[in-house]
Amino acid sequence: MTKIVFMGTPAFSAPILKMLAEEGYDIVSVVTQPDRPVGRKKVLTPTPVKQQALELGLPIYQPEKLKDPEQAQKILDLKPDLIVTAAFGQILPTSVLEAPKLGAINVHASLLPEYRGGAPIHQAIIDGKTETGVTIMYMVDRLDAGDIISQKAVPIEETDHTGSMFEKLSAAGMDLLKETLPSIIDGTNPRISQDEELVTFARNISREQERIDWNKSARDIYNQVRGLHPWPVAFTTFGGANVKLWWAEIANSGKTGEPGEIVELTKDAIVVQTGEGTLAVKELQPAGKKRMTAEDYLRGPKLQAGDRFE
Repeated sequence: MTKIVFMGTPAFSAPILKMLAEEGYDIVSVVTQPDRPVGRKKVLTPTPVKQQALELGLPIYQPEKLKDPEQAQKILDLKPDLIVTAAFGQILPTSVLEAPKLGAINVHASLLPEYRGGAPIHQAIIDGKTETGVTIMYMVDRLDAGDIISQKAVPIEETDHTGSMFEKLSAAGMDLLKETLPSIIDGTNPRISQDEELVTFARNISREQERIDWNKSARDIYNQVRGLHPWPVAFTTFGGANVKLWWAEIANSGKTGEPGEIVELTKDAIVVQTGEGTLAVKELQPAGKKRMTAEDYLRGPKLQAGDRFE
């Protein structure tokens, strides 16, 4: 039987691991990131993939850095026939990539060669794309540059955000891997080189990408808000303090003002002028406060038209 090492970390990866186990594949180890402190109380928390592996009774390995030869050796000692990764979160050393006779494959959340990198789902939504997808690919020692084995497109709906697309793409990746693995194991799968002229990148989200520029259009800011929801969340500044904008919608207000200016207050929205059109802020989180609806927020501080987000 084909010996598989599975590598993954977030909730995106857990259903893929579960599918492999349910299909009866021989998973000799589940490799995931170490437990990390979570929340204000810094509770040491296992990754979603570790939690899934514990439920399945699978052996778990949590290396801090696989670039360390000693930590990588523990994987080599397993002599896997195939490595399957899905959002693992570490770069695999060449020794690990080259060890399995069937290679190392990755479930990547974009239609490569578009959006190589660590934040393909976020970036597709921020860019206003109406379609993305998943790619099963061979891993090489360059970022997401290996040959494509199979792909599946997934539409991005108008109200989708990063959280909803993570779930959709995880399910699509699980299904696609289930369909594709038999051909990889028997050696009949295609290998399609990526067109380097079509490559785009989706680097991990920077703090500056989270900041709203009110000179942009309402459409662009809406895409930014949903592309950063529910993590890491877009923010603006009001009265010298940061305010997270958890959700907003494009508004059709008849009022106008300068970019960032609050032009209208309704029962459940703070309507803000942008560089083109208006945006209705629906959920926000002032510094030091909990996330709340605009309706709840407006019961407190006395905002008025003419106030301004910076």
